[in-house]
Amino acid sequence: MLLRTFGWSFGITAAGLALAGVLWGWHGLAIVAILSVLEISLSFDNAVINAGILRKMNAFWQKMFLTVGVLIAVFGMRLVFPIIIVAITAKLSPWEAVRVAVNDHDRYEALVTGAHPAIAAFGGMFLLMIFLDFIFEEREITWLGWLERPLAKLGKLDMLSVVIALVVLVIAGTTVATGVPVHGGHGEIDKAETVLLAGVGGLITYLVVGGISGFFEERIEEDEDEDDDEDGDDEAEGAAAEKKSGPTAGQVAGLAGKAAFFMFLYLEVIDASFSFDGVVGAFAISNDIFEIALGLGIGAMYIRSLTVFLVRKGTLDDYVYLEHGAHYAIGALAFILLATIKYDISEVVTGLVGVVLIAASYWSSVVRNRRLGEGSQSADDDKTEVTTGV
Repeated sequence: MLLRTFGWSFGITAAGLALAGVLWGWHGLAIVAILSVLEISLSFDNAVINAGILRKMNAFWQKMFLTVGVLIAVFGMRLVFPIIIVAITAKLSPWEAVRVAVNDHDRYEALVTGAHPAIAAFGGMFLLMIFLDFIFEEREITWLGWLERPLAKLGKLDMLSVVIALVVLVIAGTTVATGVPVHGGHGEIDKAETVLLAGVGGLITYLVVGGISGFFEERIEEDEDEDDDEDGDDEAEGAAAEKKSGPTAGQVAGLAGKAAFFMFLYLEVIDASFSFDGVVGAFAISNDIFEIALGLGIGAMYIRSLTVFLVRKGTLDDYVYLEHGAHYAIGALAFILLATIKYDISEVVTGLVGVVLIAASYWSSVVRNRRLGEGSQSADDDKTEVTTGV
């Protein structure tokens, strides 16, 4: 199971490190290895979120996520996307942007860093909407019940998450977006307009992609409900099959067609939002575009494999608070991204916040499972006592 899921990641790691050693020597190999670890540490919560979505899709779209999705993540987001950002923000032609990225590493670093306020605002608002929609949704299982239950009641107000996100964006635009330090420490610049426009773009992207995928998902569920109502026997058989195979198996076989396609797009945008901080933070280690792409690409492969591993093992069903922890980590990352518009926050802090929250949710899940197991065992003992007359 482990080798089947992570085999490609292990193979690409070996090939990537060997290529780095050949091209740049031991120094380049070390940089690529560090960048890979950086990407994994920053994106572990991304794998949990992805798994929660991917388990709703059928086997075909899971393979698409591991093939086409990897190409988009590695070459699109870690190599091509920064160049596109440079071309747009610096008003360069695509070919000139490529030339700068390949031949003028210092200027390329300055241009990407200069585009960071727009990148952070877009990604921060997209991730903030994911977090807000999660905490405002009513759910049977809560991790921090004292917080989540009242917020779920507030979530009954229409468009509350959008209103809060816009308020946060306005605050960011009038605080951290003013007086942004220029790369190199030479003065400050007002990025309020850029941050507001990019933030609205992130909000619109979330509403469009998430809304379309949700629409098709609801249509599929309605069609399935109609089919079940028409045939009671099929409904009984389906319930028995779900009970036998568990909710994960039923969900994996679910989404296909248009619903799965838009869910796939939604996954890719989430991955893009998570990769922003990794791409910009990588310049603290190297300003060589190929070293960055190779290192972050290896890390992205492990995140993809970890996502599939979580789905196939049914981990999210066994440890029910993991999704909660991942969404809280997303909320933290959203605010950190907005703060980095003006302030320099170490990637170590960003990574540790996510790791701590997910670790806490995992431990809470373990404690819950033990408590439920002990309760079940006590019930069995009581039943035995009654049966034997002891």
